[in-house]
Amino acid sequence: MKKYILLFLISTSLFAQSAGETGLSFLKIGFGARNIALGDIGVVSANDVTALNYNPALLSNYKTQQISLSHNKWMQDVRSELLGASFSMFNIPFAVGINTTQISNIEIRTRPGIAQSTFNANYFFVSLSTGFEIADNLSVGATVKYLSENLLTDQANGTGFDFGLYYKNVIPNLNFGASIRNLGSMNALRNQETQLPVDLRIGADYIYELSKLNSSLYFAGGFQKYKSSDSHLNFGTEFLYKHQFAFRIGYMSGYDSKSITTGIGLKLNHFNFDYSFTPQKYELGSSNIISIMFTF
Repeated sequence: MKKYILLFLISTSLFAQSAGETGLSFLKIGFGARNIALGDIGVVSANDVTALNYNPALLSNYKTQQISLSHNKWMQDVRSELLGASFSMFNIPFAVGINTTQISNIEIRTRPGIAQSTFNANYFFVSLSTGFEIADNLSVGATVKYLSENLLTDQANGTGFDFGLYYKNVIPNLNFGASIRNLGSMNALRNQETQLPVDLRIGADYIYELSKLNSSLYFAGGFQKYKSSDSHLNFGTEFLYKHQFAFRIGYMSGYDSKSITTGIGLKLNHFNFDYSFTPQKYELGSSNIISIMFTF
């Protein structure tokens, strides 16, 4: 399986720099087990500090201080660690995000036989986001990111920008969101610049209150399009029992290796625990994401 990981890495980091393709695929990995369990919609479903990864305009709703940690065992030897922290300054919400992604134990071969050595590929970004209301129920937001990739002896850095829009209560409990992500550029990795995976997302969600059960049903759906690849339709639903226990399922169309997402969540006072599971085809393994969040 190592050889498949190596081919994946090369195609998304070096060879994918030409012919209009994009690299830095780690930017496509979602943030927060709840969002991923709901089909990785995010552009409307991110109801906490994880909004920094999907739609910074959503941050206008959350001026409390939060810290969120996510561990993503994506597939085989791919691991991501994500940190988000939100705070308010001058009554304006801000959020800082950090993502470290590593593909480990990639074998180096220049001749048939036993591998001569191994190395790790490392990817990183740190971001600053904000969102604020510009009219009744209408918010905008922006994110700036510093990006870095390191592949054996080659390293490149760059900047990325995200912009978002959020319109809540189009009708009661129905909300609309849109964002464009990963605008920007990198300097050369060996010979050519890696192109960022520019990402357009549009979505809507609706909350139906089950007053007699002190619970709620949540529905979300959205459209996602990468600049140089296929488009996707994403859907997710959540049953939140007594506003403490969550059961989630989602669906993502247009992917060869994945479609169904599932997950659970637990909320106790200021503490949230979430888990999501995404099975993968073609012996790629499965994605397991664990997220912990604390609200001050």
